[in-house]
This record gives sequence, structure tokens and C-alpha cells, in this order.
Amino acid sequence: MPEDPWSFDPSCGHLAGMDLTEWRVEAADGHIGVVNEQSDEAGNAFLVVDAGGWIFGKLLIPAGAVTRIDRAGRTLHLGLRRGQVEDAPQFLPDPDQGDREYREDVVEYYRKTGPC
Repeated sequence: MPEDPWSFDPSCGHLAGMDLTEWRVEAADGHIGVVNEQSDEAGNAFLVVDAGGWIFGKLLIPAGAVTRIDRAGRTLHLGLRRGQVEDAPQFLPDPDQGDREYREDVVEYYRKTGPC
């Protein structure tokens, strides 16, 4: 996880204001799901990914996990493995997203599981 996990890395190809809703999300070793919602607010950028049937619920993925954006294929590539995402903390609804402890837990989980 990069130094600032809540910001898109400039090298990934993200442009401010880019709507990523319904784009495919790919881990290093396979498909994860689709973007259900996003925030690209500076210092608070993240994706909410609907993983479909293989994981119950939705996942909060910090924007710093995005390594590459394929605009033509409408696909986001993550620097994470499927297993890392599968065991990640579940997405919490709006009132809890801003909770500092929850956000720290999400980042700590991804840092602890290491790069893909």
C-alpha cells in the first residue's frame, strides 16, 4: 500500500472527475467485481466494489491500491491478490466510512497482507 493509500497514484492513469462506476475491477490474479461507488476526493479517495457472488457484501478499497486504469477496457487493476480482497474488512455504510478507526483498520489490513 502506498504512503498515501487514500489517493490515486498519479502513474495509474486516473483523471480527476473520471466516473469509474460499473467499471471492472481486477486483482493481480483474477476478477474481483465492479465499482459500485467511488470517491476521488483528495486524501479520501476510495472504491466501493461489489464482488458479486464470491464474497458476500461490498468492499472498501483505498484508491492507492489501483495500479493501472485501462480506459478502453473500462477496467481497474489493483496491486492486490484475490485472497487479500476476499479477507478484507467489509464495506460499512456512510455513517461509519468516516470513522477514523475503521479507515485505519482497512489500511492496516492491506499493509499487513503485503504487496501482491
